[in-house]
Amino acid sequence: MSQKSIIAFLVENKPGVLFNVANLFRRRGFNIHTISTGTLMEGDVTRMTIIVDSDPKALNQILEQLDKMVDVIEVKRLDPLRTVIRELLLVKLSTDDPMAREEALNVIKEYHGLIQDIGPDTIIAEVTGEPENIDGFLEQVKSIGIVEMSRTGATALEKGRLTLELNEKW
Repeated sequence: MSQKSIIAFLVENKPGVLFNVANLFRRRGFNIHTISTGTLMEGDVTRMTIIVDSDPKALNQILEQLDKMVDVIEVKRLDPLRTVIRELLLVKLSTDDPMAREEALNVIKEYHGLIQDIGPDTIIAEVTGEPENIDGFLEQVKSIGIVEMSRTGATALEKGRLTLELNEKW
């Protein structure tokens, strides 16, 4: 049975690593739902967070293969019940109509969003939250008119002291 799994791992920050990781998922037939990366404070290590649909057996195989890759420092499957997951959405809404502008402002406020720009006929909003909340927000503003949007992949941290470990603290 397939389920969404959250994988976090540390890799060396050098050219081709993201390609090699994505290619491993492609070769194994996994569809990556989201992927986010960012360098750590040292700059020579990147943390990747990937969400995929997988059955447990296939996921264990890919985790083992990731762990064997030269550029991968550590791999961990995050427990979804103990993990904080967030995405960021920037969305430009059409607000030619004063009623649409009012509705947009109300929905943005309801989702604790931030207004990043207000123009004569558009509003750019920033909304951060769990992927399901971002989906809910987009569903509500669809009728207002989405002009353009940019959505990050999910990033995640497991609660408590258990962490991906680098030789020294980050």
